[in-house]
Amino acid sequence: MTDNILHRIQTLQFSDKPRSEKLLATFIQDTFALAVTSVELRPLTVSLNSFNGFLTLADGRRLFFKTHAEPDTVIAEYYNASRLAEAGYPVIQPIFSSTQAGKQFLIYEVITAPSVFDVAWSIESGETRHLPALVKAQSNADDLLLQHYLQTLAFQTADQAGQAPIHQLFYHRLVGGRLTRFYGSLPNQPEQETDPVVHLPSGHYNMRQVRRIQWHINGQDYNQTLDDLIVDAIRLLNPTQAGMSIIGHGDAHNGNVFLQSQNSPSSLLYFDPAFAGRHDPILDLTKPLFHNVFAMWMYFPEVKTQQTHITLQVNLNDWHVEHDYDLHSVRLMFLRSKVERVLVPILKELKQQNQLRADWRSYVKAALFCCPFLTMNLTDMSKFTPEMSLLGLAMAVEMGTESYGKRSVIDQILDEVAETIV
Repeated sequence: MTDNILHRIQTLQFSDKPRSEKLLATFIQDTFALAVTSVELRPLTVSLNSFNGFLTLADGRRLFFKTHAEPDTVIAEYYNASRLAEAGYPVIQPIFSSTQAGKQFLIYEVITAPSVFDVAWSIESGETRHLPALVKAQSNADDLLLQHYLQTLAFQTADQAGQAPIHQLFYHRLVGGRLTRFYGSLPNQPEQETDPVVHLPSGHYNMRQVRRIQWHINGQDYNQTLDDLIVDAIRLLNPTQAGMSIIGHGDAHNGNVFLQSQNSPSSLLYFDPAFAGRHDPILDLTKPLFHNVFAMWMYFPEVKTQQTHITLQVNLNDWHVEHDYDLHSVRLMFLRSKVERVLVPILKELKQQNQLRADWRSYVKAALFCCPFLTMNLTDMSKFTPEMSLLGLAMAVEMGTESYGKRSVIDQILDEVAETIV
């Protein structure tokens, strides 16, 4: 069994669940030598590059499993849950684990607490009874996260930095094959015979063309193309950069965090540390900053298509996009909490130690760019409507480059951060 099989199971669960469950049962038996009598996959909206569910053993025990099915893996080992626990993180520990690349798979006792992803979506959908508990738990968790950063802050060499699993979510998706599969060859590389085509509200467009156009979005002007952003991101996100690092989860979006509302006060519990390790704190914050705030169109494309009005005006190499996609107040709460309680203080600390990289803002935006652009394939018609494909492309531009004329939401936030840490 290889990571291709795990990725196949992840994809197959949506079209042929019984077959994918049969494949998975064989994988679990071969990997862990467990007597598995049944496997139940749970195809979930939040599981963009992963899958989870329940298994039952011959002795009657019912357990929970989770894996991250990442194609084009270059990282040797995943799932450093013990390292997080040793650093003081409240993290669920597996009872069976396989951390080898291609067989990364964790099995847990059954978890009954809801994910923060589900709680937040219910709030956004109108059910607000858990909002006070969530706000309090998020604030406390981010205060604790800053303490973990400060307590584990240390210098690492370029070689040490290059081994961090978190780079699989950013740099390795840029150069390791995913970008090429999704959108065609890398800039300055020989062009493919056939380029992917993206379906947008105004028609079908070759991605080679789309990657070279200039964008104007809701009054914001951008002077970099998608190809420009790809080149910059490859340079900025190179893994082998010496510098300050922390021990972090790496992929702490709301689908990997549980709300323990039965506690007093309510608290958050980390889960699925597939990319945990020692890495740059800016990278550690990127996934929650984007996915918890800006990414509901990615998880619920049909719903957000109905709620969003978006238009595209094509003028040769200049595209003008207008949309009314807005952030719910619970999304702004996540954004403000992470920025004010974690991002600003850790940047201040790095600056005080004379260790803040001069290009920190470009580094943040390069990492944010990867989230809408490379988490899912925006040309995939089976996943995205034409409206949400366009919104995803526009958001990749907004995340990745500076806005002029009118400031984007993310640039307004980073402007405030820059003023605060002066």
